[in-house]
Amino acid sequence: MEPVAKGVVVVDDQPAMQLLLRATFETLGVDTWVARDGREALHLCREHRPALLVCDVMMPGGPSGLDVCRELRADAAHEGLRIVLVTARGQQADIAEGLAAGADHYLIKPFSPLALVRLARELLGL
Repeated sequence: MEPVAKGVVVVDDQPAMQLLLRATFETLGVDTWVARDGREALHLCREHRPALLVCDVMMPGGPSGLDVCRELRADAAHEGLRIVLVTARGQQADIAEGLAAGADHYLIKPFSPLALVRLARELLGL
């Protein structure tokens, strides 16, 4: 099942990162929905069925980005959703855990917004 929207849900608990991610995706001309935590991210994904989720791993209050990733991968309604985890956790074990949770890509903060744009263009088929 294909995502309904060629849009992206971004989730991060830090307002500065939310602004950076929103601005990055708006340059691509795609709908962008911003979540502050894992619960809001799941809600936005269910409501909008985006093509891409860009999600922080560590967020207060749960669920974590890994939990969000696992839950969406377990739901057939989100088949085709591409997931990029973005986090400061950059050890090999962290990366392996993120990919095992179902992420398509794992970016370590700080990252280049241009690299994220290139990756998003590829994942969204732009």
